[in-house]
Amino acid sequence: MIFRRRRQSSGLNGGFLHFRDSTNRVVNGPADGEYIHLRDEFGNEWRGVAERQPDDTIRFRFRSSNGDFITGVSDGYGVILRDQKGNTWRGFLD
Repeated sequence: MIFRRRRQSSGLNGGFLHFRDSTNRVVNGPADGEYIHLRDEFGNEWRGVAERQPDDTIRFRFRSSNGDFITGVSDGYGVILRDQKGNTWRGFLD
């Protein structure tokens, strides 16, 4: 039987993420590899992952403790997310 090694890091190297929507609500927090922990200005926690896709984009998925979710992609220059209500969040990795 042949085993292949799985890539160690399939997402981000790490850093601090900042997101802002059209009404200037802010969500930010640290990213440690592919696991991300964000917090908004109301104290809600968002946990998520970043997965590198074959075309070198990074796909983000976040879920709050309330059951809300935000998903989106990054092309290396910025991040665009959309929540379940259709609001667009733009951000970057610092």
